[in-house]
Amino acid sequence: MDNGIVRLTLSNPEGFITEVMYNGVDNLLEVHSSEPYGGYWDVVWNEEENEEIFELIEGSQFQIIYQDDKKIEVSFKKKWNPSLKGKRSPLNIDKRFVLLQGSSGFYTYAIYEHVKGWPDFQITETRIAFKLRKEKFHYMAIADNRQRVMPMLQDRSPKRSQKLAYPEAVILVKPTNPALRGEVDDKYQYSSEYKDSLVHGWICAKPSIGFWLITPSNEFKSGGPLRQDLTSHVGPTVLGMFHSSHYAGEEIVAKFTNGEYWKKVFGPVFIYLNSDLKNSRPNFLWEDAKRQTQIEVANWPYEFPTSVDYLKKEQRGSVSGRLLILDKYISKNYIYGNATFVGLASPGEEGSWQKETKGYQFWVRANAKGNFFIKNVLSGVYNLYAWLPGFIGEFTYSTTITVTSGGNIDLHNLVYRPPRDGPTLWEIGIPDRSAAEFFVPDPNPKYVNKLYIEHDKFRQYGLWEKYADLYPTTDLIYQVGVSNYTKDWFFAQVTRKQKDNSNKATTWQIKFQLSSLHRTGVYKLRVALASAHLSKLQVRINDPTIEPAHFTTELIGRDNAIARHGIHGFYWLFNISLQGSWLREGENTIFLTQSQSQTMFQGIMYDYIRMEAT
Repeated sequence: MDNGIVRLTLSNPEGFITEVMYNGVDNLLEVHSSEPYGGYWDVVWNEEENEEIFELIEGSQFQIIYQDDKKIEVSFKKKWNPSLKGKRSPLNIDKRFVLLQGSSGFYTYAIYEHVKGWPDFQITETRIAFKLRKEKFHYMAIADNRQRVMPMLQDRSPKRSQKLAYPEAVILVKPTNPALRGEVDDKYQYSSEYKDSLVHGWICAKPSIGFWLITPSNEFKSGGPLRQDLTSHVGPTVLGMFHSSHYAGEEIVAKFTNGEYWKKVFGPVFIYLNSDLKNSRPNFLWEDAKRQTQIEVANWPYEFPTSVDYLKKEQRGSVSGRLLILDKYISKNYIYGNATFVGLASPGEEGSWQKETKGYQFWVRANAKGNFFIKNVLSGVYNLYAWLPGFIGEFTYSTTITVTSGGNIDLHNLVYRPPRDGPTLWEIGIPDRSAAEFFVPDPNPKYVNKLYIEHDKFRQYGLWEKYADLYPTTDLIYQVGVSNYTKDWFFAQVTRKQKDNSNKATTWQIKFQLSSLHRTGVYKLRVALASAHLSKLQVRINDPTIEPAHFTTELIGRDNAIARHGIHGFYWLFNISLQGSWLREGENTIFLTQSQSQTMFQGIMYDYIRMEAT
């Protein structure tokens, strides 16, 4: 496929990308590899309790779908039949590639289908991946403040690096670039939230070329705007992650049971190529890629895809309204839902959109007055969900919403009444579904990634070990009215490593004063978690040894956000009733125990804690 700017070569009938030619370079993809391709779609899946299978999505039928002077679209279809049970994922997959006249890049998308009656199975991950020329692409960019010269793939080899406790992380001992010696490399340090990862990629210095993956819409991704996933990393590798369990775990694995029917379109995404005639100005290419991203976003939904499964603008609807907040303990008047996250996702209970995996989601941010307009929504039945930084919990619209082609549903004024039983006695943190406001320590000098010295310190490797350095024998004690959560509340309640390398559960204390006590009343403790990994949170009031604890969770969370340098994972909210008889006038202590300590990576991150008067 060649439009005079870009030449794309694909294997027939597999549909692997073997060559991307641009600006005089015969192939931007890796050529010195045992694999005969540098770009591919893949899926990780399994049936029942069987081991996960990594499968390259290999077509068996090639077809030119459309071709004229302005566009060519080709298809590579993978077909499933019962003879492939246990060997190939029970999916029909149609991979599409599109090249447009005058376009400095190409598009790709795929239609996945699980036919009714086919075997039950589950999808852990599916994506598109590009392996670029390692001798050419050394500079990676994923955000304005997250770009740098990267190590080489061979720098991660046993001869040149030292493995760390988390398997994807290494210390660069003998890198090919001496300036990187002693730094940590870990692909999870370059993860981004969906709302922030519309474009990322790599830059070649000579000739000056940028290779970018642009995702103009996240409607086909699961988990909402704050979900995190991989972007680009050492390889040089560029990833378009469509679905995965990263920062979520088992709860977001897509499970297909009882032979259910399912079809979904992933993409299109745009692989954009640019160049700099004045040579070697990474910022020029990055800024140009951002401008192109805005063009792609403005053009969504695209008109060019030929598949009937990809719905065009006229086949979609919209939902509008206004969100107001009413919390009489803050204001007697309605509060505008300024910057509220408002989304449509499959019907479910409050928070279910975090774990929903099979449908589409559509999210926007409300304006200063709380007005929102969700456009280009696929026809279907949805719930409307909303949450606002600064307020705990979330709003769920009372009835389902049916969106039809060309229609607009105006929900007018919606009122969210956040959980509240009484006035605030004290609070710790900011309710924003993140632990970023708490104390994030400087990294161990042995584990530094220089990119995160001035910002995003939570992305540094090994911060969980710093807790034991700060609290070698006793745990954190927070004094309400005296302590400062930005300095005195460690960002994650982790285990403490012992001298024999075992891990010990930790118990944190919150000390506070009650000048008067309603002994027969019920106080409320709101505990919002930004993350949990194989954890049990126990809450005790004024007695650290009482059994059972006054409150305990089940084993919660598998998001692994602590080990993977994410400052949040799944959001959890626990509303705990405290009997007045448990409390006393004067000083009180709340004991927070994370009781699981099998590994160093078990722990929780708090988002916000508030105690309310009766």
